[in-house]
Amino acid sequence: MINKRLLIKNLLAHNDESSFYDKKRKIDLGSKEGKAKFLKHICALSNSNPANNSYIVIGVEDETNEIRGVDFFDDSKIQNLVNAYLTNAPIIVYENVAFPHLQQDKVVGLVTIRPNGKITSLRKNIWKYWGGSIFLRDGSISMPKDFDIEIKDVNSEIVKAIENKAKNNIEHTLDGVIDFMNHRHNDLTSHYKVFKELFVVCWSGNIKEVKGKTYYSRVDIELINEQVRLFYSTLDEVTIAYTDDEFKITEYVHLGLNDKYKYYPLEEVCITFSDNGSYQIDTTLIFEPPRFNKKTLHHIYNSNNSLIEKLKNKIALNPSEEKDLQHLPATYLICFLNDFTEAKTKLLEAKPYLKATNQSVYKSYKESVRILRKVKYN
Repeated sequence: MINKRLLIKNLLAHNDESSFYDKKRKIDLGSKEGKAKFLKHICALSNSNPANNSYIVIGVEDETNEIRGVDFFDDSKIQNLVNAYLTNAPIIVYENVAFPHLQQDKVVGLVTIRPNGKITSLRKNIWKYWGGSIFLRDGSISMPKDFDIEIKDVNSEIVKAIENKAKNNIEHTLDGVIDFMNHRHNDLTSHYKVFKELFVVCWSGNIKEVKGKTYYSRVDIELINEQVRLFYSTLDEVTIAYTDDEFKITEYVHLGLNDKYKYYPLEEVCITFSDNGSYQIDTTLIFEPPRFNKKTLHHIYNSNNSLIEKLKNKIALNPSEEKDLQHLPATYLICFLNDFTEAKTKLLEAKPYLKATNQSVYKSYKESVRILRKVKYN
């Protein structure tokens, strides 16, 4: 079993970016350009490593190797994006890896690209890259190549050695459990559960009981053996259930209008642990969008557009508008879910103004975009 934090450290210590790993300060999967660049690197690393895993480390300064971290990213449907745009797409896994020195809401993203032994190419046009294009790694750069390329295995031994150095042990696991429960979350209720005498899952959060059901908020859930954060949110609430073989997380989102709010189940994540030392994560979207009166939504939608125009033009908001601004990301989301198709574009365009104006509203913006992303890929 590989400790992903150790793996990232070993990748960064090995040398600069190479034909088997890349590093990024951040990735942007919300724009065509960002998606295209991400797909290009996936394609190039897959073609350059036909017999070994390759990696992208996200949240690291390119020049200094300083680990800065990025926001938690839990898009389980990222494979759908890769499959849609790449022929002979590799299997990819995006994991959120905790580092002790980072802020609690930051992680390092680790993309693992598993080889398929076939030539991967772009299936269709995206941004400035043409469908049919093939990419390879030329040192630390992903470059377009001719169609008659020959795939060579040159990195297997190096990658195998790096992965072997990152294998987990009992000391790392115990240190991880103690750090999680006694230091990082000593102000919250924390629990742990051992599965198959091998895997340790820790979780923490504020607990409340509603009609005999236990809900957690400010939730952090981590697979300690691999230092992988399975779930993190300061806004949403979850329920947790487990047996000797499974650990199940059901996420709820808080949506509503005019101070009438309700929790709606969004997604269910089930982790199944096997006796052979492996596990599988299955994610199911269970969201049924709430429906609201169209006349009311038209009023809210136009009001939101007016607020954004004021922020653009640096016009001060009155107290009533300040209150409406707090709900703007969530109400744009509700409008989109009720067939106001332009509401998503308006919300994304509002990002820089919300970020510069109010950090609590910006956090709400990121949560709303996260929900939009999940709904889109389903």
